[in-house]
Amino acid sequence: MSKFYTKITSRLQKFIEAQKIFFVATAPNSGRINLSPKGMDSFRVISENRVLWLNVTGSGNETAAHLLENKRITLMFCSFEGAPNILRLYGEGKEIKEGNASWNELISLFPETPGTRQIFDITIASAQTSCGMSIPFFEYKGERNELNDWAAEQGKEGIEKYWEANNQQSIDGLPTKIFD
Repeated sequence: MSKFYTKITSRLQKFIEAQKIFFVATAPNSGRINLSPKGMDSFRVISENRVLWLNVTGSGNETAAHLLENKRITLMFCSFEGAPNILRLYGEGKEIKEGNASWNELISLFPETPGTRQIFDITIASAQTSCGMSIPFFEYKGERNELNDWAAEQGKEGIEKYWEANNQQSIDGLPTKIFD
């Protein structure tokens, strides 16, 4: 029932753009696998083999640490309404931070979001669809605003203090190089 692709087709792109939530998985060479749900208007398909994900301040910074070590990343989208479908994107990612040469161009593709930490630029090696027939239906009721409200209240200086205290290493002690 599963099918592999070497690129993001127009049909797959439409599916991605219709989803309200996606999941990001990374892993260090040794240590815990990180799997996190993501939302907001934070994902862009740039081409058949390139996507961008705008990442905001959170409790950890696992993805940054893991990609520094081995670049591997998997993104998963599930259909919670309409026809069943699961889509996985397999690739390699790199972190783009404010101050990087491409930052201004890439950040302009997203809405201004309080607490923006980095953009992950991901080259897709393959995509896989599978049936998703066991995934339940869920009704989308809207976005949560708590994270944006918290980040706006912190301001840039408060966010950087938070990064200093909470985002400089992974839960396994790997460096995130958030200030490099």
